Amino acid sequence: MPLTFKNLPFSKQHSLLVISVALLAIMAFLFNDSLSKVLVYQHQLISQGELWRTFTGHFLHTNGVHLLLNLSALILLWGLHGHFYSLKNYSMLFISSALICSAGLYFFSPNIGQYVGLSGVLHGIFIFGAIMDIQHKDKTGYLLFIGVWLKIAHEQFYGASDDVSALINATVAIDAHLWGAIGGLLFSCCYLLVNKNKAPALDKTNHKANK
Repeated sequence: MPLTFKNLPFSKQHSLLVISVALLAIMAFLFNDSLSKVLVYQHQLISQGELWRTFTGHFLHTNGVHLLLNLSALILLWGLHGHFYSLKNYSMLFISSALICSAGLYFFSPNIGQYVGLSGVLHGIFIFGAIMDIQHKDKTGYLLFIGVWLKIAHEQFYGASDDVSALINATVAIDAHLWGAIGGLLFSCCYLLVNKNKAPALDKTNHKANK
């Protein structure tokens, strides 16, 4: 389906949480000076029990360009795959990607003392959309799925673009992209498994109703 304004997923179930995430990120940026000390992901402070930072840190950004890049990606993914979103699955996808991303950084990338931004979560959301495309027989899903893993692999071997680092005025946390994508993959597998188990029960109910 071509992406046009008319077929954008504007309904509440498809867009409400996307709008909410965008507004929270904007508010966090506007009040960054007072919020960053309390909400930013910091490995040392998380070690001391401030576990909320594993979630809240994703809404903070280094500068306006960083925020705009992430919000643009958030909106683009909504335009591509928002018709697959619901209030339940998107909230669980976002939380899963955020927490698994932070857990991956905490346990496997302890050298990253501080992290902010939505990019890790966005990679998880991207993975979910690609898998849902595949599930619905859209061949572009395979290209998207393979493409994002090739991008992640390239970053792991060669590092991130220096131009992007300059734009956001920070080192790109490429490990966040990896762990966010893994979070999205794990959620997607669980989501498909749960819905696969529900489908036969629904079919059986419908069959009885038709008798």
